[in-house]
Amino acid sequence: MEEKKLDVKSIIGFVIIALLMVYMIYNQSPSQEEVNKEKAKKEQIEKAKATQIPEQQSAAAMPADSTVADSVKLQQLRGSLGAFAYSATLPSAKGNVTELKNPLLTLRISNKGGYIAEANINSFEQFEKGSKQRVELIKKNNADLNIQIKTKDNRILNTRDMYFEPVVTKEGENQVLTMRLKAGANQFLEYRYVMKPNDYMLDFSIRTQGLSQVLNTSAPADLEWQLKAFRNEKSVSYENRYTELVFEYEDGKDNYLGQGKDEADKAEDVTYVAFKQHFFTSILLTDTPFKTADLTSENLVKDEKLDTTYTKNFTAKMPLEFKGGELSYNMNMYYGPADFKILDSYNKNLDEVMPLGWGIFGWINKWLFIPFFTMLLNFMPHGIAIIFFTIIVRLAMSPVTYKSYVSQAKMKVLRPEIAELNAKYSKDPMKKQQETMKLYNKAGVNPMAGCLPALMQIPIFYALFQFFPSFFDLRQKNFLWADDLSSYDSIAHLPFYIPFYGNHVSLFPILASVAIFFYMKMTTGDQAMSAPPQDGMPDMSKIMKIMIYISPIMMLIFFNNYASGLSLYYFISNLITIGIMLVIKKYIVSEEKIHARIEENKSKPKKQSRFAQKMQEMMEQAQEQQNQRNQNRK
Repeated sequence: MEEKKLDVKSIIGFVIIALLMVYMIYNQSPSQEEVNKEKAKKEQIEKAKATQIPEQQSAAAMPADSTVADSVKLQQLRGSLGAFAYSATLPSAKGNVTELKNPLLTLRISNKGGYIAEANINSFEQFEKGSKQRVELIKKNNADLNIQIKTKDNRILNTRDMYFEPVVTKEGENQVLTMRLKAGANQFLEYRYVMKPNDYMLDFSIRTQGLSQVLNTSAPADLEWQLKAFRNEKSVSYENRYTELVFEYEDGKDNYLGQGKDEADKAEDVTYVAFKQHFFTSILLTDTPFKTADLTSENLVKDEKLDTTYTKNFTAKMPLEFKGGELSYNMNMYYGPADFKILDSYNKNLDEVMPLGWGIFGWINKWLFIPFFTMLLNFMPHGIAIIFFTIIVRLAMSPVTYKSYVSQAKMKVLRPEIAELNAKYSKDPMKKQQETMKLYNKAGVNPMAGCLPALMQIPIFYALFQFFPSFFDLRQKNFLWADDLSSYDSIAHLPFYIPFYGNHVSLFPILASVAIFFYMKMTTGDQAMSAPPQDGMPDMSKIMKIMIYISPIMMLIFFNNYASGLSLYYFISNLITIGIMLVIKKYIVSEEKIHARIEENKSKPKKQSRFAQKMQEMMEQAQEQQNQRNQNRK
């Protein structure tokens, strides 16, 4: 067997490999100079960390990611900031955020820009693709608070691009975050946030110190507040319908813009601006009114099938006036529920943020419906409270329903006689009108008596239409198959989208439509018969028969995406009304008795009221003038 030997080539190869490895190791070892540089860098990092807010504090500094691109931008920024380049040299010149938190609200304020980068409502959840997540008003750069300032050297700077230095302190139970954009050790622009223990409202102030020699104070600084509203509710179309910008101006006046379309407005002496997102709202209030405000609302839901992330984009631009060369504005910020009870408790006219209706409609909601329904919720679940609430409202309106029905019955009895007068005086309209009024007076019938009760119900109807979509306590409260009484009660999902109807089937609107169909079927004949026949006018009975089918279909279509609590109310309301009408027709009002009473009234001398006498005299004068004109023509 041949013995293996190590040849010369192998030895040379091993030696070369060994030399290469020694060379590589040597070159990768740091020099003393590099070791010193690395040590200095570590000391600088440790020093920066020491200036950060301790984690154990309730408002903790939270590190954010930094990239090479951010470093390049920072270097460019330092060259463009002029007097404020000092702020870019501070340890806070990083993309960190500072957290303020209480049981109701969590805020994260960014060092860069000094504005709120995240605002979460801790106690409430949103609906998103069937899974529940916490309500987030601000996230992923959807909001901005920026001040555009002009310097003495004609630079225009935006605070959103600059770094503030955060300092957290305590004032009793309040957490205080002071954010300073520094031009020097004692020269700064300051944002001051004060969070209270159990409150959605923050104290917020903007002021400057020692900047009169740095800034051009002859012109105001421009404050811009912007929010791209995230969807937080199940129905994006329904949420978008009640998402709007509300503002108060000129010592207590209020207005709104942005219901379903792009709008812009300009107001003077503005004291608050609210970006309302149906059931939640962001509000900026000021003790010193803004001289003017340019307000815009952009609708982002162009296609309800595709645009399902955002609802509207709000912007408010206000000038900040310098006084004595400095800025000083005391403000408040509110991030929380659009709940009437909470907003009203601040005594700052914030209840106007809620769309309760104008005039008497808002009065009914504010002083009747909200207190009464809130009281019911102390004793029963939300769905049962709606049913009980509906019963009370319908019973309270039953005298009006009774008077309306009696008036219809009287007009129905007189219809044959009115038809005779129409035929007899078909060629003399003035005489026909006179004889018809005489007949009404003799019979003791007021032809307007049926209209007045119906008009009296309109404020109640409209107030309720505003009440249910705005009442925060119904949000995410379930009843029977409805998982949220503030949104639609879907029982089936359609594989296609129907315009105006949607891609789901709601059951409460179907029940309400069936109830209103039977109610109209029962009462339409009486309404048509009670309408006095008029020559040249369309037959009211035919119009009423058409409305029997049109009204339920319209309710079925348009209420499919509305709050199920509202559809539940109309379903119960129509059932109760049907019951009341049946009782009135069967046990209370008899057409035979009404006919006998009318005949009895005809036989009695009846004194005309002053209004009726005046009308009679005017009609007789008109008749005489008409006769005179006819004679002159002959």
